[in-house]
Amino acid sequence: MAGRRSGWRRLLRYAAIAALGALLLSMLQVLLLRWVDPWTSAFMVNARVDSWFDGDPRPLHLRQQWRDYEHISPQLALAVVASEDQRLLEHHGFDFNQIQKALDEADRGGRARGASTISQQVAKNLFLWSGHSWIRKGLEAWYTVLIEALWSKRRILEVYLNIAQFGRGVYGAEAAAQTFFGKPAARLTRAESARLAAVLPNPEKRHVDAPGSYVLQRQQEIEQQMAALGGTPYLAPLR
Repeated sequence: MAGRRSGWRRLLRYAAIAALGALLLSMLQVLLLRWVDPWTSAFMVNARVDSWFDGDPRPLHLRQQWRDYEHISPQLALAVVASEDQRLLEHHGFDFNQIQKALDEADRGGRARGASTISQQVAKNLFLWSGHSWIRKGLEAWYTVLIEALWSKRRILEVYLNIAQFGRGVYGAEAAAQTFFGKPAARLTRAESARLAAVLPNPEKRHVDAPGSYVLQRQQEIEQQMAALGGTPYLAPLR
């Protein structure tokens, strides 16, 4: 009996050491990416692996080119904020106002809608996998806390603009601008930026280059929201 208890204590000690090591490793991982630009993301890796089994005869060509924040049109930065996270500059990773609104709409029988902030989307896209398990949600929350604690808001938005998916195999502002508009990300107009933001967060079903009625309507809504926020000066604190 004593030997069994001793064995359990060793297992618990090893589990605690492993958990502490994982926490420290994740902290180091996020801290490093405060200065080092990620060359890929978990979602890009997942897309590559999924393409081997999805039955689509078209080969998947991943396109992504990193561009620093100052080399991306401020119109696109504002468009994704207007579309995805209008309280980016105010919250600390979780927008509880939007979460409550989403819950209220669900209670009234309305359509399910997401309430993820840009910080949460960076955590998920960069480090994790798609899905709705509690384990993934817990890891997403942990990485979101780390990102908010260790990165500036500018860095959060910069990384998001470089890893967000805008089409099949198209990731980041530069690849999207070149693929769909034949120009660098720095020269995107307000309308083009709103069109790109309109396909988020489901660029596999909504298309920049062949927009349906939903995307065109969403583009107009985003342009209106951009104006309501005050235009690009709204993001002046990030400069």
